[in-house]
Amino acid sequence: MTSRLLASIALAAALLVGTTGCTFSAEIATEKEYDPSDGVGIEVGELAIRNALLIGDDAENLNLVMTVVSSADTDRRLTVQWQSGGERVSEEVFVTAGGSTIFGGPDQAQLLVVDSGATIGGLVPLYFSYTGAEGRELLVPVLDGSLPEYEIFVPPATPAAD
Repeated sequence: MTSRLLASIALAAALLVGTTGCTFSAEIATEKEYDPSDGVGIEVGELAIRNALLIGDDAENLNLVMTVVSSADTDRRLTVQWQSGGERVSEEVFVTAGGSTIFGGPDQAQLLVVDSGATIGGLVPLYFSYTGAEGRELLVPVLDGSLPEYEIFVPPATPAAD
């Protein structure tokens, strides 16, 4: 009788381990950090760059669309840098303390990344920094305005030089 009981317990334990044992070492997908959009993000000190995208009809005149979330007690000047014709170009944007600042929309401040050598569908390295924090590079995707949700972010065409 006890041998049957022990055999039943052993079989139940083997069945339990066999059917659930693989989850002990499996990576849980909901614990992975990811960007839930077409854009990408990065943390630079007390600033979190979220959903950064470059959008334009031509790859030489791109609008940087992003949200910057600040946990800082003071306003910051965020520097954005990229390569243009072999030289580093720097632009600064103002980020308010303790909140979110949106860039690139029709009613927001715009930062145009020009002559970066980008291609639509490619990635452009942008470097984000501010005084007192170690800067970080982020590969930002380049999209065009073919999707209706991105049309409003396409910068106006620059007039051709005569």
